[in-house]
Amino acid sequence: MFSRLSQLVRHFSHPLPNYAHNSAAAFASSASRIMTSSTTADERNTRTIHTAACLIIGDEVLGGKTVDTNSAYMAKFCFKLGMALKRIEVIADDEEEIIEAVKRMSNNYDFVVTSGGIGPTHDDITYQSIAKAFGLKLKLHQEAYEKMKKLSKPHPNQPNFSWDVDSPAKRAKLRMIELPTDDSRDIKQQILFPVDDLWVPVACVNGNVHILPGVPRLFEKLLEGMKPLLLPRLTDPDGTGIHRIIISTPLPESAVAPYLTELAGRVEPKGVKVGSYPRWGKQNNTVTLVGRDQKLLESLVAEVEKNVEGRRVKVEGEDDVDVEAKDS
Repeated sequence: MFSRLSQLVRHFSHPLPNYAHNSAAAFASSASRIMTSSTTADERNTRTIHTAACLIIGDEVLGGKTVDTNSAYMAKFCFKLGMALKRIEVIADDEEEIIEAVKRMSNNYDFVVTSGGIGPTHDDITYQSIAKAFGLKLKLHQEAYEKMKKLSKPHPNQPNFSWDVDSPAKRAKLRMIELPTDDSRDIKQQILFPVDDLWVPVACVNGNVHILPGVPRLFEKLLEGMKPLLLPRLTDPDGTGIHRIIISTPLPESAVAPYLTELAGRVEPKGVKVGSYPRWGKQNNTVTLVGRDQKLLESLVAEVEKNVEGRRVKVEGEDDVDVEAKDS
């Protein structure tokens, strides 16, 4: 336990590597990517994507009713594409909180995704809150309306519903396509339809805030559908992403800590992050090497295996054996 606390103190006392070779120039470049209020929406919409953030919006998540899986999916999505996911936040369905969070994230990160709060009921306030954050109006998007009529299926409990008749049900549905709109910009840059067989749009506000639904199936499908739009803007347009090597070790963390500390000191300046993770109740713990330079990562495997008396595995836990929890 003491060794774990010591490692955490060391971990938080040093800046995280950015999976690229560090230098004064690289630091300056990173600092310059923090956007100011003078950065235009069009600039945000076209600049290279280095960093990402995910904002989960929903009282049901904070109250424990719903388990958030969207942020985990977003993390894996960013990792595969080589985007550095820097922040995940969960906030309430509260207008002031949403406004503060999206304005801050839009300024600080290149690619922002929100999840939740865009349904047809009174507590779905994400669209109106984000519109207010950036001084925009909500407007019915005609193409989304036509897609909704064509692709959405009638609910069995609404057999008499008609798009041609004004009704409370129709007005509720239309709330889902009244979208934040900037009349000074090209509407096609603001309203995206990443998946052909879904009527659900992705509103892109202020050039980099992408509003997605909270339903995991829809969130995942729309996020994947955005991939072709994102690839040309990545630091690696091929989207090969960040690489992770997993090494399973039977040694407790306290035994490998001195070596891993020394290793991190050597390789973190070269863009490699060294991780150590206890696995309570299992025979083996995990050591990871993470970075963009796969050749460099591979060159470290034999050394790490030797020093932690472990072996490389494809998936954490593939060599699991349940045991009584040992000293970590």
